[in-house]
Parts: sequence; structure tokens; C-alpha cells
Amino acid sequence: MSANTATILIVEDDPDIRQLVAELMRKEGFGTEEADGAAAMDAVLAHTRPDLVILDLMLPGEDGLSICRRIRTQDSLPILMLTAKSDEIDRVVGLEMGADDYLVKPFGPRELLARVRAVLRRGNARPLAAPSRRFGFDRFFIDFDARQLHDDAGNGLTLTSAEFDLLACFVQRPRRVLTRDQILDWTRGRAADPFDRTIDMLVSRLRRKLDAASPGSNLISTVRNGGYLFTAPVKGAP
Repeated sequence: MSANTATILIVEDDPDIRQLVAELMRKEGFGTEEADGAAAMDAVLAHTRPDLVILDLMLPGEDGLSICRRIRTQDSLPILMLTAKSDEIDRVVGLEMGADDYLVKPFGPRELLARVRAVLRRGNARPLAAPSRRFGFDRFFIDFDARQLHDDAGNGLTLTSAEFDLLACFVQRPRRVLTRDQILDWTRGRAADPFDRTIDMLVSRLRRKLDAASPGSNLISTVRNGGYLFTAPVKGAP
């Protein structure tokens, strides 16, 4: 997918901000859809599946957190959350609800574009592993080419693009302590913020999903003052 084929859905109740963001996206070659709230967003999603949703946190009626949680129960659609609140708790809650990234208002156009491109890249780029390779660990199989994860009974596990890239990073480096900075660099590249704590939230979300499907497996361990360790041996799937 190239920039001129990607569609961005902008959910923002402030018409001036919504128009500015839409114009910026179109100037960079993206297609755009706009919505001023949950009802208008649902109308767009009824006929279009965008490649990314830019979602404002503070919306009238159903707020951004509720919308994010609702989308996540149905789809792995990438979500970039916008918030006027700078408190860490608001960012944490947004990430816990399933947002792939967040950006605090006011923001510069270059930063917004960098975040958009990073989220799109995570959702569509192929991992570093060889094409069409599948690997097994614990009771799971991961297909890097198809970007799918399923258990040994054939049940698929729904992961966001950010969660999948994080798991791919671990699977390609099993039984090795990875620092937060290394994980940020491998999963987000130049868009990484050295003070970004989203990795901790993503690890927590991924760990919960894996533990729910394989109770007691403890596949991702926290290493104090070190980072994270993927504990399972990884083997090529037949």
C-alpha cells in the first residue's frame, strides 16, 4: 500500500481541526473520510474500511475511549488517538483500550505525519523474517507473511498491527533480553520517541492475550532494569 492508496478516517468534532488534518492528509497523497462523532463514523464504516482512524479522545456523546474499545471488539483497524490531555493516565487508558499510538494536542504537522506513516507502516510492512515463513512457539503458530497468529487448534487470535509487530520482534529474538529502546527501534524505527512508554502498554496487552489463550505459559517475562524476555523456544512450523 502506498500513500496515495491509503484512506484516513478523521473523527474530530472541531471542524477547524478536522479540516486542517484532512487537508494535510490529502496534501500528502492520502484519501480522507471525515466524521464529527460516533454516529457519523459508523456511517462511514458501513461502506468504507479505512487504513487508519485518527480518533479524538474528547467527543460529544460517545467519547474516543468508548469508540476505540468498540472498534477493537470487532476489528484490528489501526487507531491513532488525539488528545488535548497531557496526563499520562489518559494516554495509558487510550493504549489499554487498544489504540496503536497517541498524539497530544497541540501537535505539529510533521509530527502527525510521522505518527501516521509509522502506524501505517507497522500495519502493512512485512517483518524481517523470510517471506512465507511460519514459526511455532508454545501452542501457537505465527505466519509473518499473512500476519496471522493461531493456536494449535486452528483458532485465530486477533492482534492489532502494533501487537503483531511486537510479537514478531520477540519471536525473531527468543530467549534474549530486549530493552525498551531496542524494541522501539525495531518496531517503530525513526518515529520512536526515546521517552515513549507505549511499549510497556503493548507488552501488557499482548501478554494478556497470549496468557488467555495459553494459561500459565508466561511467554513474556519482565526483566528488572533490563527489559523483556520471550521465554519460549521458537521452531519452524511444518
